[in-house]
Amino acid sequence: MEPNAQLLTELFEVKMPFGKYNGTLIGDLPEHYILWFSRTGFPAGKIGILLQTMYEIKLNGLSYLLDPIRKMKTGK
Repeated sequence: MEPNAQLLTELFEVKMPFGKYNGTLIGDLPEHYILWFSRTGFPAGKIGILLQTMYEIKLNGLSYLLDPIRKMKTGK
């Protein structure tokens, strides 16, 4: 399956809308927070899809692939 470029881009466009990290870009959430969702359940809808995507990226050691997107979207 080919990665969805729009979904990967949204990781650095969409901010967490609730919780301890409210206002943080999904792509910048700490790993422990994403792991917590993997244990307790991802929310429904787009936020859940984005969180699951970040979980899979981190689980498979692919975070470095997001560096160009992060730099393009945030300048970091």
